[in-house]
Amino acid sequence: MAGSLADIELISGCINNDRRAQEQLYKQFYGPMVSICLRYTRNQEDAIEVLHNGFLKVYKNIHTYKAEKASLYTWIRTIVINSAIDFIRQREKFYSKIELEKAEEPAIDADAVQRMSAGELLQLVQQLSPATKAVFNLYVMEGYNHREIGNLLGISEGTSKWHLSEARRQLQQLLQTLQV
Repeated sequence: MAGSLADIELISGCINNDRRAQEQLYKQFYGPMVSICLRYTRNQEDAIEVLHNGFLKVYKNIHTYKAEKASLYTWIRTIVINSAIDFIRQREKFYSKIELEKAEEPAIDADAVQRMSAGELLQLVQQLSPATKAVFNLYVMEGYNHREIGNLLGISEGTSKWHLSEARRQLQQLLQTLQV
């Protein structure tokens, strides 16, 4: 899976610390990456901080990018998600001792969710605590399993399951308050 000629030129420019290439790469991926950052943070300022930290890592490590392993988008996305996780770790300790192997799965009203815009859903998710929001995003949005989430966040599988269950419970409550 070779990158496009434009990607190759951008990468080469970034490796050579060409500011125009760095700016172009940033502009090209800003939209989708800031959306990811917003899912993991509470506000726009934190999202931009995560985004900038992620892009600093991208620029620093772009010489290690391998087009045959992943698309440039996927590679940058992975770095940005890891930057979001680092940000959350710095802000909130994951020392939760809760272990639930079989957490209850609260039902979320699918019709209520369908009637909401993506922005409204994002606002609900942003109300979750950082740890719970991180697990919810990694599981639901990014497709990680509980073992992978546990490894990424330094928590047990059971704690990851609890956070997912807690996210669903809180989102269900928030949806009910909107419908009243």
